[in-house]
Amino acid sequence: MLSVSAFRRVVRASAIYDVLMIAPFTTPWTFLLLREHLNAINLALGGAPLPVFEPLHLLISSLLGSVVMVWSVLRMLDPQPRFGRYDAVARYLFSTWMAWALLMTGQPLLWLFLVPELAWGLAQSLPVRRSEGGPEGRARESLLR
Repeated sequence: MLSVSAFRRVVRASAIYDVLMIAPFTTPWTFLLLREHLNAINLALGGAPLPVFEPLHLLISSLLGSVVMVWSVLRMLDPQPRFGRYDAVARYLFSTWMAWALLMTGQPLLWLFLVPELAWGLAQSLPVRRSEGGPEGRARESLLR
């Protein structure tokens, strides 16, 4: 069981991880640079070449990257426990779709995204110990309010 302050550190750490991981996905130009590296990693792991990205794929990648970047900055600056709980749900959803893609394609590169996604989801699903503070302490600890 984590204290509220320890849980807030987990939420902030997951946000920092996301900023570092998602930054190249936020523009079409940076994603195209990253894609070449991802392709090389996937090939080295025994996978097939990644598909060529068309402008519509780049748009969707950049939209996703932009939304995740904003969400990550919010959690970095204000690592509320409830944001960690919502982020855990989002990570389970992302993990579900990554697992589906892994089953459909067998691309080993997906493991490099799926495992950390599940780990951060689990870390933000851990129980939080409530402090014995007054109403202010309880309000800060509220996970869903």
